Amino acid sequence: MLIVTGATGQLGRQIVERLLTRVSADRVGLSVRDPRKAQAFADQGVRVRQGSFTDAAGLAHAFEGASQVLIVSVDRMGEEAVRQHRAAIEAAAAAGARRILYTSHMGAGASSQFQPCRDHAATEEVLRASGVPFTSLRNGFYAASAVQFLGHATQGGQVVLPADGPVSWTAHADLADAAAAILADEGCFDGPTPPLTAAQALTFDDVAGIATEVTGRTITRTTVSDGQFREQLVGRGVPAEAADQLLGIFAAGRTGEFAAVDPTLAALLGREPTTLGAVLSEQLPRD
Repeated sequence: MLIVTGATGQLGRQIVERLLTRVSADRVGLSVRDPRKAQAFADQGVRVRQGSFTDAAGLAHAFEGASQVLIVSVDRMGEEAVRQHRAAIEAAAAAGARRILYTSHMGAGASSQFQPCRDHAATEEVLRASGVPFTSLRNGFYAASAVQFLGHATQGGQVVLPADGPVSWTAHADLADAAAAILADEGCFDGPTPPLTAAQALTFDDVAGIATEVTGRTITRTTVSDGQFREQLVGRGVPAEAADQLLGIFAAGRTGEFAAVDPTLAALLGREPTTLGAVLSEQLPRD
């Protein structure tokens, strides 16, 4: 059975939807914190069980009969994130899974300036030590994050952010398609995949230009210092630690951690990946 965790989240839900176009529902099992949110999948014949990365007994039940387990990374940072990922990896190994898949990041590295990328690197080390064959999906930076950074710019007309570097903004839907394809074709990648990215790496100057085109509003990009940006965030009620973590994205971007562009995602999709322009056109209001 193919087990998917986090199947009610933005990425996990789409992975399951794509997976069900490739395999029958009786081959798919879901591990979710709240089974009620996965009722639509249960109605299609998918096995849904409660499972939390903080509950070993629950994971053992959720992963029962697993041939492969896809672990969707948690929305935590630091030691807590790695601890939860380790619990899921150990549960998958104990369940007898032949392969463990994990949603990592293109910038995964122990020396990354962005905390989640350091967490992904640490989790990949746990996978290597597990003794179970694994595939680490080195996902491109989510295009949805670019939308969030635009914030209220479509109303105010100004994107105020620190200096950045090019980023391969990649659509959730494309990454979900790729994950489903890799899960259904066991063993097509062993270890970390190449970066699964869109076809372009763009700076926020580029993003502002694209947003201008798709909304019909003039959107300009203004650069502020890291310190000024941090002050703005804290002034809006963002905890200082969270503000520092957010700044890590820009520090990492300036050193090129998210600039890679690779054809692997296009090959998996059998088409060119979705452009950031298409994502913004769908999610930003127009005049």
